Amino acid sequence: MEKEGTTYKRCSCRDPNGREQGRTCPKLRRTGGGWNPTHGTWYYAIDLPHHPDGRRRYARRGGFPSQQAAQDQITHIQALLAITGEDDDAGLRRIADLITAAIRGKQSLPGVEDIRRRFHRNADLNPTMTVGQWLDQWLAGRKTIRRSTLLGYTSYVNHHLKPAIGDIRLDRLAVSHLDAMFTAIDERTSSIRAARASTDPDTRLSVRGQRITGNATKQRIRAVLRASLNTAIKRGLITHNPAAHVELASGKRPKALLWTPQREARWRKTGEIPSAVMVWTPAHIGAFLDRAATHRLYPLFRLIAYRGLRRGEACGLHWADIDFDHATIDIRWQIAQLGWATAMDRPKSDAGDRTVPLDTATIGLLHAYRAWQDSERTDYGDGWPDTDLVFTQSDGQPLHPSQVSDLFHDIASALELPPITLRDLRHGAATLALAAGADLKAVQELLGHATITLTADTYTHLLPDLASEIAENVVRLIPRRRKQDDDPDDPPATGLVAGGR
Repeated sequence: MEKEGTTYKRCSCRDPNGREQGRTCPKLRRTGGGWNPTHGTWYYAIDLPHHPDGRRRYARRGGFPSQQAAQDQITHIQALLAITGEDDDAGLRRIADLITAAIRGKQSLPGVEDIRRRFHRNADLNPTMTVGQWLDQWLAGRKTIRRSTLLGYTSYVNHHLKPAIGDIRLDRLAVSHLDAMFTAIDERTSSIRAARASTDPDTRLSVRGQRITGNATKQRIRAVLRASLNTAIKRGLITHNPAAHVELASGKRPKALLWTPQREARWRKTGEIPSAVMVWTPAHIGAFLDRAATHRLYPLFRLIAYRGLRRGEACGLHWADIDFDHATIDIRWQIAQLGWATAMDRPKSDAGDRTVPLDTATIGLLHAYRAWQDSERTDYGDGWPDTDLVFTQSDGQPLHPSQVSDLFHDIASALELPPITLRDLRHGAATLALAAGADLKAVQELLGHATITLTADTYTHLLPDLASEIAENVVRLIPRRRKQDDDPDDPPATGLVAGGR
């Protein structure tokens, strides 16, 4: 064999000893020496660049119906090898590896123009990697980001991206694939919202624990995919980023709306929920806490309702982080959830690592709760784990965040309260703080938001009834000698007309 290659015929006939005759079968040739067109199939063989250690390498493949078909394969291999110069030993070996892999895998030889583009970009010459394989590889290389951030990325990859587009070849991913993925996400979200808004308890129960995917989450899913594909471009695996061309609705955080009597009445009549973020009135919150007061996790719900802790932060609160003398708690941990798996992790951002002041009643409640937990630990015995967690299961094991959400919905449903999520209970704490006179900066620090813009975008709308009360309080704070502002029938003082002094 040589660089020009050769074609020949083989068959599977066997000699009297049972050995395959291959190229030596007499039936392959006619009497005059020409090839027998009805016996055997055509093969090709061609030398490839040697292995780095000098060992010889060649390509051979058969089963072709004609000599021309086999010769076309030789021509194809020669064109692939011609992509690089003869003095580029490393490049020749890369292409030879590609040819060998295709033959061993019983695959067609790769296209010349596609390999030419990849070779000149110094890209991976084997384009068979799927989107799912690349996402796994990309996640494994993220070594410098927070664990909680990595958990979020992994959740988007495993629960949204891989199920929808993971089997698509990376270099064939198109905008149409992503449009279909986000359409399916929207359809699922609509069905969950419709079920949650139903007045039928069984219908609401059918979607309990299922999470909707709002516009902001879809923006984050696209951002993760876009970042991963940008890395793939830098490594030469692809040439363009389809995630950069997907059109999505704005991910702007929805305004928090109060469940006023009017909105609640319409919901009970039509099932309509006016905003993605709904907030209970103080009466709703009070009714919920009154019912929750009989449960062992009542202090957890109180902390979320009054102080706006995130669910994972409440589940991950440690006794060592409660300062009873100064009535504060340090938020230093959270139980992060990835699918059903959980992990103890740091707060989701630097702003999340914060100190939260407590009221006297909550401090007293936590004192009593610690004493009760100590007796519970004693009754349980040596099997109680030493986690130092404030809130645990009845056997001392850490709480699962989803179980806390389920308990929240059970209590709220039993009271037939208008629907909110456990996260919305945190929103209620923020809105109540604003209505009580706290400024946006104070609420930002209370909730652990990374920016004050995030706080303002969500909580611009105060509780209408308490907002009116604030307006009245402002007037009462300013000392006045006259009271005519309070009596619309009392005319203004003279001189306060146009041109007066």
